Amino acid sequence: MNSIQETNSQLFPTANTKTTSEKNSVENPQDRFLKLLVTQMQNQDPLNPLDNAEVTSQLAQISTVTGIDKLNDTLELLLAGIEDSRTMEAANLIGHKALVPGSTLSLQDNAAIAGFELPQSVDNLSVTILDSTGIAVHTLDLGAQPSGVNTFIWDGVTGSGTNAANGNYSFAINAKQGDREITVDPLALGHVNSVSPGEHDAILDMGALGFINMADIKQIF
Repeated sequence: MNSIQETNSQLFPTANTKTTSEKNSVENPQDRFLKLLVTQMQNQDPLNPLDNAEVTSQLAQISTVTGIDKLNDTLELLLAGIEDSRTMEAANLIGHKALVPGSTLSLQDNAAIAGFELPQSVDNLSVTILDSTGIAVHTLDLGAQPSGVNTFIWDGVTGSGTNAANGNYSFAINAKQGDREITVDPLALGHVNSVSPGEHDAILDMGALGFINMADIKQIF
């Protein structure tokens, strides 16, 4: 093993030999490299001196490692700041209602609100309301609908003309553009009860709808 290889071995130890202090300090590897280099130059064999090209290459390598460590530290600080900002932003939603992915709706006082998201406009769209046993109780013919997020209201009246009981229901959507069926994403309306930080985004507690990522909110009321 030549002197430059020995330097590499001491400069870049394996993961098992790194201490916490060495890992956390971006200056430490550079300091150790310079000390080793000076020691080698002082004790080099006059008949086999250090190769200038190799020394220059190692200097460039240690500078790159130091730069990457500093960049990683900066990115971690930026990400932490963004996550904190998202959580604070989500906290403003507490007490509001929001449309999120889901196919349930709650009927209260002859009114139930839900929604859907369309990738394109459609000629005809219908919503079938289902009770807790999966039996259809009413169908809403909404006709042509534009692309994007849309809402609908069910007044609680069933297909037989009677008023449905208050409670939880589900719905299914059928949309067509001409003779072609269009995929629709159903949206449920829920109440934001609380907010907590998540690994990558704020998490909203929406009661019966469960825990929802802030990024999944489609519309806020």
